[in-house]
Amino acid sequence: MEKMTDLVAVWDVALSDGIHKIEFEHGTTSGKRVVYVDGKDKETFTVGAAETKATINIDAVSGFAYEYTLEINGKSLKKYMESRSKTTNTRVLHLDGQDFPAVLEKDTMDVWCNGKQMEAAGEFVDDGTETHFSLGKHDCYIKAVSSGKRREGIVHTLVLDNRETPETPE
Repeated sequence: MEKMTDLVAVWDVALSDGIHKIEFEHGTTSGKRVVYVDGKDKETFTVGAAETKATINIDAVSGFAYEYTLEINGKSLKKYMESRSKTTNTRVLHLDGQDFPAVLEKDTMDVWCNGKQMEAAGEFVDDGTETHFSLGKHDCYIKAVSSGKRREGIVHTLVLDNRETPETPE
């Protein structure tokens, strides 16, 4: 890729399949606009395995000065990340000397690990549900149990080889 001389904005977007870098080039004199997602030039603009829709808004502030904002699924990046923190639960698993980011999408109960959607099987248990999946030779499950408190809702716990793992902030 040639050197981006008109690079005006860079964003990192954390999705279930990993962190994606979005770069925006804008030639203010030529009018040329190029969006790069993970280093690839994109005309149509989706991010990640789930093809999440993204838009760059360009607003002239004065003369040749512009302001650039990134929207994900129609929300500002900040609002998108705030709503995402409510609908996902993220952990980093330490397995066989490596770190594997694991994301639970609470609305669909989909499990993503290391950027790939895992085959998972859900089952009801006495106090909630368990969503089972495997990582290599390791057995994992996510236990969802009511907190008993309306404001807290459901508590999700990731169990790896019969040990609970702590939650990781995104």
